[in-house]
Amino acid sequence: MSNQRIIESIYTDGACTGNPGPGGWGIVVYFDDGSIHEMGDSAQYTTNNKMEMQAAIAALEFFKLSRQTQPITLYTDSEYLINSITKWMPGWKKKGWKKSDGNPVQNQDLLEILDQLNSRLIQWQHVRGHSGNIGNERCDVIARSFANHKIPHLKQSLPELLYETLPKIGEISVAKGSENTSSTIINQNTLESSPSALDINTMESFTTPTATTTNEQPTEIRVLQLRNLLETLRIADEIAEKGYLITSSELADLMSVHSSAVTSRGDEWRWRNWIVSRVRREGNQILWELERGDKVEIEIE
Repeated sequence: MSNQRIIESIYTDGACTGNPGPGGWGIVVYFDDGSIHEMGDSAQYTTNNKMEMQAAIAALEFFKLSRQTQPITLYTDSEYLINSITKWMPGWKKKGWKKSDGNPVQNQDLLEILDQLNSRLIQWQHVRGHSGNIGNERCDVIARSFANHKIPHLKQSLPELLYETLPKIGEISVAKGSENTSSTIINQNTLESSPSALDINTMESFTTPTATTTNEQPTEIRVLQLRNLLETLRIADEIAEKGYLITSSELADLMSVHSSAVTSRGDEWRWRNWIVSRVRREGNQILWELERGDKVEIEIE
């Protein structure tokens, strides 16, 4: 881990339309250098609790494959998930996965996977949903997008020097409940998609699954990702042209990075086609200005 960024925290969330019905989950991984890695998935027929657990499983798998030895905080707005892991699990296991009334515990398959992946390095923390928490709100957007059969614009995260050491999306085997159908996990950073664990097991007798390159992506996915990028560039151009000032958090959202990655870069620096300049502080926020680099006489190295 000496050459890797350190995972500081992971936010998770699940969503379901109909409950049961189409569902989705999302996770947001925060690194110590301010960068972010986002993941998500969908299921055709599931429940909200299953999606909350699927998100946590993906987060724990990602953390496990990173081989990190430093502890992290895992945030969720699901009281069911938090209580299952931190309060109810020991009693359920002692009773042979039976509740106090003698009935079987629901979602035992997913709970057993969570129990296997959980470790002393994970600090579980409940966060109130829809309370303005940035990580939780972002996870909610990702989960609801997948639940509504939409592919969200996921923030890029893993640069080349870390790509060999941090887990690739195809290595994360997210468990699938019996009600789920096959699904695809999307990694915006590498523009890869990989079959779920259930799909790989089904395919083993026919072929060996390999990583999908960008050119092998379905056309509609690549077009959607390009449209998202163009929309980001259009917004940045409009901000620069009209002279709008934006806060550090707004600029971070535009750049798809954590806000600390903005404030740590100094008073003036280049991002894509724009020169970003610190203007002033208002309250607890720093205001920034964007200028098109080709319109600025002095070249910033």
